Amino acid sequence: MKTVAFFNNKGGVGKTSLVYHLAWMFADHGIKTLAVDLDPQANLTAMFLDEERLVGLWPDDEHPDTVYGAIRPILRGTGDIAHPHVEKISEMLGLIPGDLGLSRFEDKLSDAWPRCHNHDESAFRTMTAFHRLVQRGAEWGAELVLIDVGPNLGAINRAALIASDQVCLPLAPDLFSLQGLKNLGPTLREWRAVWSELLKKAPVDLPMPKGAMQPIGYIVMQHGILDSRPVKAYQRWMNRIPVVYREAVLDEEVHISPVVAEDPYCLALLKHYRSLMPMAMEARKPIFFLKSADGAIGAHIEAVRSCYNDFEKLAAKIAANAGIAFP
Repeated sequence: MKTVAFFNNKGGVGKTSLVYHLAWMFADHGIKTLAVDLDPQANLTAMFLDEERLVGLWPDDEHPDTVYGAIRPILRGTGDIAHPHVEKISEMLGLIPGDLGLSRFEDKLSDAWPRCHNHDESAFRTMTAFHRLVQRGAEWGAELVLIDVGPNLGAINRAALIASDQVCLPLAPDLFSLQGLKNLGPTLREWRAVWSELLKKAPVDLPMPKGAMQPIGYIVMQHGILDSRPVKAYQRWMNRIPVVYREAVLDEEVHISPVVAEDPYCLALLKHYRSLMPMAMEARKPIFFLKSADGAIGAHIEAVRSCYNDFEKLAAKIAANAGIAFP
């Protein structure tokens, strides 16, 4: 099993929609996939589930069927994580639902990080809560875990990324996304280095994530299209992405930089399917599963096919990086 987190500390780049569509694509190709919503805004959960089910998941009590319910014993100091509930979306796709209450875990995680230096077992149990939650949630046979996290460099995301084998970086061709990469790269290296040292102090009988969080590439989201080329307003930022990714994220010296379309670290250039997204949300399905009965008629049909092809190629690249066969 491999875990891949999708992360950029710049919000609004379409990260959650990306995870949602990829989860469905992997499932459609026969890969048992677990989506884990570790963003306290829980937008991924709201994409997967209808309002009636959300009301059932988020009643006015302890929310036992969400990620918050699973970590609540640690939060209250009454025990270890509870076994996570996996919402079955399809035979090949499961979801560990998110919860706005997860934000309460931030302070607990912030406190645990320095206490791990003192061989504190309870601190390690707190820091590895997400890792162990994912491992248990995947026991139904999931081969691939896709983790959605919020757009910040806080303690919740640190714990989520420590639980990830690989990190994929969605971004937009703009100044803010590039600044996000410049912040994110050094932070990932710092977290990786510190966790490597903390592992030497960890309890031997507690399952520990390796904290690899290996960057596997970036995905340019919602780029403007004009005659199949990015519009001029985006071109200057698009050209800088390969350099900034290498320097900030990979900590490499750059002598010759390829254009984005030829950059091996660019996993995809994804269009913004503006007219189809509201239709897909109404039908509660991915864009590439829309049918004429959903309103996808005329030119929309070709756009649906194009969307499927785009996500199929992207999923194949992510699977290859994860060492998972993609039928």
